[in-house]
Amino acid sequence: MAEQTNYTEDNIRSLDWKEHIRMRPGMYIGKLGDGSSPDDGIYVLLKEVLDNSIDEYVMGAGKTIDVSIQGTKVTVRDYGRGIPLGKVVDVVSKMNTGGKYDSKAFKKSVGLNGVGTKAVNALSSFFRVESTRDNKSASAEFEKGNLTNQDLLDDSSRRKGTKVSFIPDESIFKNYKFRNEYVIRMLKNYVYLNTGLSIIFNGEKYFSENGLKDLLSENITESDRLYPIIHLKSEDIEIALTHSKTQYSEEYHSFVNGQNTTQGGTHLAAFREALVKTIREFYGKNYEAADVRKSIVSAVSIKVTEPVFESQTKTKLGSTDMGGGLPTVRTFINDFVKTHLDNYLHKNTEAAEKIQRKILQAEHERKELSGIRKLAKDRAKKASLHNKKLRDCRVHFGDIKNERNLESTLFITEGDSASGSITKSRDVNTQAVFSLKGKPLNSYGLTKKIVYENEEFNLLQAALNIEESIEDLRYNNIVIATDADVDGMHIRLLLITFFLQFFPELIKEGHLYILQTPLFRVRNKKETIYCYSEQERKDAIEKLTPKPEITRFKGLGEISPDEFKNFIGESIRLDPVMLDKDLSIEELLEFYMGKNTPDRQKFIINNLKVELDIVEET
Repeated sequence: MAEQTNYTEDNIRSLDWKEHIRMRPGMYIGKLGDGSSPDDGIYVLLKEVLDNSIDEYVMGAGKTIDVSIQGTKVTVRDYGRGIPLGKVVDVVSKMNTGGKYDSKAFKKSVGLNGVGTKAVNALSSFFRVESTRDNKSASAEFEKGNLTNQDLLDDSSRRKGTKVSFIPDESIFKNYKFRNEYVIRMLKNYVYLNTGLSIIFNGEKYFSENGLKDLLSENITESDRLYPIIHLKSEDIEIALTHSKTQYSEEYHSFVNGQNTTQGGTHLAAFREALVKTIREFYGKNYEAADVRKSIVSAVSIKVTEPVFESQTKTKLGSTDMGGGLPTVRTFINDFVKTHLDNYLHKNTEAAEKIQRKILQAEHERKELSGIRKLAKDRAKKASLHNKKLRDCRVHFGDIKNERNLESTLFITEGDSASGSITKSRDVNTQAVFSLKGKPLNSYGLTKKIVYENEEFNLLQAALNIEESIEDLRYNNIVIATDADVDGMHIRLLLITFFLQFFPELIKEGHLYILQTPLFRVRNKKETIYCYSEQERKDAIEKLTPKPEITRFKGLGEISPDEFKNFIGESIRLDPVMLDKDLSIEELLEFYMGKNTPDRQKFIINNLKVELDIVEET
């Protein structure tokens, strides 16, 4: 029998607030990450500080917020009421302390539990807060949550408001880097939801006059809209929607009190239900819900008194009531959509006719595909998906599901040796592997029918669980892991084409990545350095003199499982696949996968030259 450990009073520990946050950061900010994903912890830190400034604007205090990110240092300055000077230290370092417990001072606020800025403070190697009000100023500085300095000025000429600066702790956020694309997307969402607010980011101004209509205009090109964006707005609710001409699946952007609820919640479920009900009643037809919502692109925002979210990161609304004497979320949204959307359709007959034709087209395609889909599902079962093609992870089962769901990752790779190395070195709790058999089919210009008829696409779709909606997506991160050679690049392109063609919202919402693996290993008897570029190789050679051993990795299969642990663990390097907002999906697919145009030939030659130069030098 195993020796029993004594359980005494000495085993009982009481952690103070900052120790608990630093020991269990996932409870407060979700996953950590390195900044390559929009839901990585460093962006949650920024959001927590910004939420306080936004709440000031909502309460009518301050129309401008200044945001600066220089390297790893973040600064947020608002011109609101300013934190009461005697409480500057407490509100950023004492749990369950804040003004938002007083509904008179903050109504329909995002942050209600007094945790946000404390988490930022505890997880930052440097944190400074300064408040100015009544011609006086108070400031405090912290290091990893520990107070290092505080000051009080009796006379201050600064404008009133609050200024927070912080540097995320590199001992917690490994090798992190802020990506402007993700920061800008976050800031744009804030101005869409708060018309009249100006946010200045590194000198660039972001402002919106039309709210969620502007958001949709940003996310779907005019040429892809089936009809002009429908924009409906009232107190505590705003909705914008249209249908895409080319997109197959549903796409939603949902918000509560200005918070982007990326995982939806009761309000999004209510909107989807209300949309179908209103459409059925307007046309007098009992259309299938999936046919009504197919290809829809929409945004919904509501304001709730004292909202209840399902986690500290506030990505999913759990509230069933609107608060403030209003009806339930479901009833409130249903009544609004029924009245306003029905009125719109009666007044805009051309849009109403286009919507009905779209529904009938979806119905026809669904019936045409029904037999194929049934056969495809049967084939997926017979292929023993979870044994052959997919080596799943444990995050979907048991107690770790909620805590580590944001870390769930699917590596898509090709070849037995490559998939074998990743499978042996992965974290079985959060990382799964899907093995391709050869190059995928070029799906450009093909219909959804091919997804079910092609075994690889059918099994991949089943593994991701995205047939009906990406709300059911099983993995937060989808990582294409292929060799860094011509064949590997081709497989990447074919997979990206598949997602762009049939599931573009996976890319729009930041779920698709390319795994970066080292091109070289440079080592001597004392040290090994893995290099991801030619410049890194030169730097390593210079560092490990004299004459270190240099190995060029030509494929993932050449990297042993023991080494692979270095590249898919804490030190993983991921390049997010992002869409150029100036190009439509059709234009992207036509450029990369259409006829062989001179522009694409030039692009391939220029990018291939970089790879050839590296090969020749080695």
